[in-house]
Amino acid sequence: MTGLKAASKDSTIYATSNGVPYVHHPYGAQTSRPGGPLLLQDFHLLDSLSHFDRERIPERVVHAKGGGAHGYFELTDSLEDITIARPFTVANYKCPISIRFSTVGGERGTPDTLRDPRGFSIKFRTDIGNMDWVFNNTPVFFLRDPNKFPHFIHTQKRDPASNLGQNSGDSTHTWDYYLQNPETLHQVTYMFGDRGTPAGWGEMNGYSGHTFKFTNAEGKLTYVQIHVLADSGFQTLSGDQANELAGSSPDYNTSKLYHQIEKGEFPSWTLAVQTMTPEQAENFRYSVNDLTKIWPHKDFPLRKFGKIVLNQNPKNYHAEIEQIAFSPSHLVPGIDPSNDPVLQSRLFSYPDTHRHRLGANYQQLPVNRARTFETDSEAAFQAGNFQRDGPATVISQDDKANFLSLEKPINSADTDASGALKFGKDTRYIGLVAISAEQRELAAQQAAQEREHDLKIWENSSYFYLSGLSELDLEQPRDLYERVYNDEDKKDFIKAVVLHASNVHNPDLKETIPQYFGLLNRDLGAAVAKGLGVKYTHLSLDEYAQKLGLASNS
Repeated sequence: MTGLKAASKDSTIYATSNGVPYVHHPYGAQTSRPGGPLLLQDFHLLDSLSHFDRERIPERVVHAKGGGAHGYFELTDSLEDITIARPFTVANYKCPISIRFSTVGGERGTPDTLRDPRGFSIKFRTDIGNMDWVFNNTPVFFLRDPNKFPHFIHTQKRDPASNLGQNSGDSTHTWDYYLQNPETLHQVTYMFGDRGTPAGWGEMNGYSGHTFKFTNAEGKLTYVQIHVLADSGFQTLSGDQANELAGSSPDYNTSKLYHQIEKGEFPSWTLAVQTMTPEQAENFRYSVNDLTKIWPHKDFPLRKFGKIVLNQNPKNYHAEIEQIAFSPSHLVPGIDPSNDPVLQSRLFSYPDTHRHRLGANYQQLPVNRARTFETDSEAAFQAGNFQRDGPATVISQDDKANFLSLEKPINSADTDASGALKFGKDTRYIGLVAISAEQRELAAQQAAQEREHDLKIWENSSYFYLSGLSELDLEQPRDLYERVYNDEDKKDFIKAVVLHASNVHNPDLKETIPQYFGLLNRDLGAAVAKGLGVKYTHLSLDEYAQKLGLASNS
């Protein structure tokens, strides 16, 4: 060692992007003479600058700020009575996972301790393909109508004129949205409590929020809500601590998770489901498709089934965390989405945004690639399909046919009597489809549809639908505030609301904020009004609606 320079520990040779070694100093450039103009023939310089100009990809529109790690899932208790999903039925099943945690509204550079829900997305690399859980750290969300989502997210971003956001001096648009859409009250009440500022990504829970459908070997349907429960317990920061860290350590959660794993302190979670039968769903006080509601644990207790552990940091953040792409449409047999309209819209929106952000072949990137597309992954089968070409093709599938071919037929999976997947040389989809096969399949599907529970709660017809507000929407957030929060929690909640809403610059909107909270509790409304320094007149839900104005839903 000479000075600070150490002997190289690897054999990598510096080269240009086409793999040719470069024998000159990497800082140098070709000129016509000393002090003369640069030469266009200097491929090394042009190669370096042009790649640098393209180093950034679009940040996520939502969940831009985040971090994550890798680990494993292990099944501890079989769910074979309610699902045929292989990862949840095979004894001692284990597979690799990756998790990305994130805030929701801020840009990639915003502090990760700010008050906000947290994204909690898990990619299960199962032996039958990838399954993604695209969850949050809250069991409910701000909305239940899918077309409200872009509007809501716009109010979490910067003002188009001032370029100020809710955490940089102007929360007017945020509260403008909340006031007009009081179904937000459950999430807002949750978020302005201590759980809106988790102490670390490894010390918070994840929740599906959406209802999913499990199907067992007999074809029996069970509705489920999925919980990912931190073995450390859900640890939180006070609002003051979170705000201080936002200034002193804006990447606090990113750093904490990375160094925990680096020191061998591996975060872990227990997985559980709440289950509901179709009959229970018909008699449930709320819709199972309502993302703003929870299922009471006393009526629908948790059933544990597995654990996840994070034990490996990324070797390259961009390749493994920034480029990782999740979608709730990535499921395995035995698990299906419910008719929750927000979930249904996400089935489209997530892959669509990944194709915009990462390209048409985003699933071929190593961090997103299913094990079944690799030849040495010990997957249950070798996958193939008819997707070809496009920018940055990594998996070309060699000379396999890109259509259903007689010459090079592709095999199809099947299921046995128990619903378990079978893999073999089965070419049943190659050849002509006869009218008898069409009629037989239609008859079978019609019979299945007549048994399908969803027909009872979501007619298979076309309706224009926008949900309306009722007293039912106030029950659960009221219980959260009045029965779950203790006196100290209530003081902290009011303090957090007042701090955030003090940056509302429209006096009429600011005066309405206490009335919004007064829908839950008269004293809460009065306390928020006192904190904001505005007058308070308690309003019933009908009176509140009349004040804001009644909108048409057609």
